[in-house]
Amino acid sequence: MRTRAAVAIAAGQPLQIMEVNLADPREGEVLVEIKATGICHTDEFTLSGADPEGLFPAILGHEGAGVVIAVGPGVKTLKPGDHVIPLYTPECRECPSCLSRKTNLCTAIRSTQGQGLMPDGTTRFSMLDGTPIFHYMGCSTFANHTVVPEIALAKVRDDAPFDKICYIGCGVTTGIGAVLNTANVEAGAKAGVFGLGGIGLNVIQGLQMAGADMIIGVDLNDDKEEWGRRFGMTHFLNPKKIEGSIVQAIVDLTKTPFDKIGGADYSFDCTGNVKVMRDALECTHRGWGQSIIIGVAPAGAVIETRPFQLVTGRIW
Repeated sequence: MRTRAAVAIAAGQPLQIMEVNLADPREGEVLVEIKATGICHTDEFTLSGADPEGLFPAILGHEGAGVVIAVGPGVKTLKPGDHVIPLYTPECRECPSCLSRKTNLCTAIRSTQGQGLMPDGTTRFSMLDGTPIFHYMGCSTFANHTVVPEIALAKVRDDAPFDKICYIGCGVTTGIGAVLNTANVEAGAKAGVFGLGGIGLNVIQGLQMAGADMIIGVDLNDDKEEWGRRFGMTHFLNPKKIEGSIVQAIVDLTKTPFDKIGGADYSFDCTGNVKVMRDALECTHRGWGQSIIIGVAPAGAVIETRPFQLVTGRIW
């Protein structure tokens, strides 16, 4: 079939809207009509050329929602008409990583997905002249239709609005998951959130769900304060408008008459800036502070801190 897509022809070039060929789903694959898609910074990162794994031409996009149009042979969990969300980190449930129960990062799917291909090592997209087009993060939601492995689709309720649930594919689950699954934040905790974009706002939402008492948002843009408070942020700091370092500001803010040391119990970097990552670690509490890195740093970037920060109980 033919479908319309926003194609990334080459790094640094604008997306081009065009008709492309889309082959039928094969064994274990599903054809989905995309009804809504979000735009993640990771999409822009790849398009910019800064992504060392970026492949072109490609159809980007990984925050989508849509309807199953057709299924390939062997598909058992989905049928035409089902409403679904594509998953960019699916699990094959068979490789050592999946069977370990220690991670959701499937190494089997990664071997082909990282090459812009379906699990069988081929692509379903092509230009009208036959030139292959790479898939992106196994989703390619910047198209009216896409083909996705069955394991990379989550069925959702038919009444869920597409323009809302598309964000669950990345932004919502990345932020909330970092709080509830990675950090296991407990009720009453104090936390710092660096970067109040889509991921940061969902970290705040997750912290509120976990029952955190103090949620400190950090951003250089004062306009982000209003959004942060809508999601449950209790305090806002702009590093450009405080005296001294942001680390000391957070430490001071979290001190109490009982705890004169101060520091956040948890911090979350949602910026991808390695200098901010260091601040996020060093603002946490001595003895038990935990800092979660969510932001993707540029290729070759290195994080650093004094070993003393880790020796004294902080976790990166």
